[in-house]
Amino acid sequence: MGAAVFFGCAAIAFGPAAALVLLTVAAEPLRVIVLVAGAFFWLLSLLAASLLWFVSVQLSGREDAALLLLGAAAAVLLQELCRFACFKLLKKADEGLATLSEDGRSPISLRQMAYVSGLSFGIISGVFSIINILADSAGPGTVGIHGDSPYYFITSAFLTMALVLLHTFWGVIFFDACERRRAASVGLVVGSHLLTSGLTFLNPWYEASLGPIFILTLCTGLWAFGTAGGSFRNVLKCLFCKQDPEGRVMLYSALQVPPEE
Repeated sequence: MGAAVFFGCAAIAFGPAAALVLLTVAAEPLRVIVLVAGAFFWLLSLLAASLLWFVSVQLSGREDAALLLLGAAAAVLLQELCRFACFKLLKKADEGLATLSEDGRSPISLRQMAYVSGLSFGIISGVFSIINILADSAGPGTVGIHGDSPYYFITSAFLTMALVLLHTFWGVIFFDACERRRAASVGLVVGSHLLTSGLTFLNPWYEASLGPIFILTLCTGLWAFGTAGGSFRNVLKCLFCKQDPEGRVMLYSALQVPPEE
């Protein structure tokens, strides 16, 4: 039973992310490099948050809920700060690749970098948030035997899946907002990240945390889809497997052959 819970929760948490990596990232070397770079920047934010937490605990001499809430908010802000640093680095890299290319165009667009870096932020964040939970799910023990919720492992897996997707969407929106200098969009990304982190403090009241987080994931996904240039018309074409006819050549001429009498 422990193995089934372990592999089931792991598949729920990282199944969509694994599919995205295999289908859209693994075959492109530049995207793999961006994936690793994004994970590195998230780890930098984790290191900074850990040092801040250690100093705060040592100075205050306590570890209560208020300090934990402030620590979570600081961790979110540090993640978004490192996301901005990642944007600046990838922007410079994009300009350098465009300079080196023969046609003056970068082999990977900034939107692709935004998607891949957001995905890497989500994957590494999900790994660190659920790795200990997955280790405990392998057993031994029975969930909820002392009156706790028996849905702890499965809800943690769904929360991790939502977090991975949210980071992917946030990456697309954040990079576009920085490129277009839209401070309001950046603020909404940071605010939604803070809101998501705050909703997790409602656990184990999972109805109050899991539902709003998935609604936020859906809304953010639609926002990222529109930001990336998607449209409802493209979705319909994808669903019905329709393609625009290619190779149409229309010739116009002022000279017309007179009809034969």
